[in-house]
Amino acid sequence: MNANIHPLPQATGRIDPNPGLIVTSARAVIDNEAKALLALHPRIDATFVAACRTMLACPGRVVTTGMGKSGHIARKIAATLASTGTPSFYVHSGEASHGDLGMITEHDVVLALSNSGETDEVLTIVPVIKRQGNALIAMTGRPESTLARLADIHLDVAVEEEACPLGLAPTTSTTAALVMGDALAVAMLEARGFTSQDFARSHPAGSLGRRLLLHISDIMHAGEEIPRVGQHATLSQAVMEMSHKRLGMTAVVDDDNRLLGVFTDGDLRRTMDDPNADLRSTPVMDVMNRQPKSIGPERLAVEAARMMEEHKISAVIVVDDEQHVVGALNIHDLLRARVV
Repeated sequence: MNANIHPLPQATGRIDPNPGLIVTSARAVIDNEAKALLALHPRIDATFVAACRTMLACPGRVVTTGMGKSGHIARKIAATLASTGTPSFYVHSGEASHGDLGMITEHDVVLALSNSGETDEVLTIVPVIKRQGNALIAMTGRPESTLARLADIHLDVAVEEEACPLGLAPTTSTTAALVMGDALAVAMLEARGFTSQDFARSHPAGSLGRRLLLHISDIMHAGEEIPRVGQHATLSQAVMEMSHKRLGMTAVVDDDNRLLGVFTDGDLRRTMDDPNADLRSTPVMDVMNRQPKSIGPERLAVEAARMMEEHKISAVIVVDDEQHVVGALNIHDLLRARVV
């Protein structure tokens, strides 16, 4: 038995299920839903393109609606659309006919979900939507249904059978609708030229937002916190600067503060192995790295992390376009900023 799997206590009065039956049942669900998703391929056609074009041309928002499990899927589709560049929100079909229809303006496109295409709450609000002049896109499992016929565009998400062995619980049908919604969102994302930076702007509190929006200038050490010594400094002076600033290295600069090289903890260890090295008299210029890695302050913090990983270094000097030293950061700064 896997060490991470602990046996559950026996429940009094309950049948202990056969493990083999559980595995077989679960795999059957996955097989069923995978087959249904592949069946969606030929339905990505001119109708799908028309739906994307209608939503892309929408001057307002894409309003999704539905009831029950279809409502849950509609809410998820709205969230995905909104985070990928298509302004969108969800309206509960039941609440819509009791005042929430006021949330839908004449500039919006409505995406209505109903597997049967006969959901009363959805059909109740269709005449109002049509009268207001909203484009109506329906996503149903029955192309001949009332909702499908009333819609301007119908997306067919029919499945042969539900994964539920009773054929009652929405399982495969909701998965198909969800995937069709994802297909719409991603197709429009690419059509808009939506970038990872655009995505991060709508997720500033998440790890992706931090990775994509945080610049080196936001987290680097600047001013007096920068470890640096002049070109005439001795090895001992460089060591003192490194010890005081605690970044594991120091920049070596000329009289105009331009970067000449970097002296690191690793360079110090290698120098100490030389029996002829004298900490008091050896010029730091003789033992520094004359081709150090540096980066600009306007670059993203994640780029510094990538540089450190690629070159197996733990700190980097930040320079401007003329190679003036303007900052420094190490791996601990990136960790504190949760970039890595």
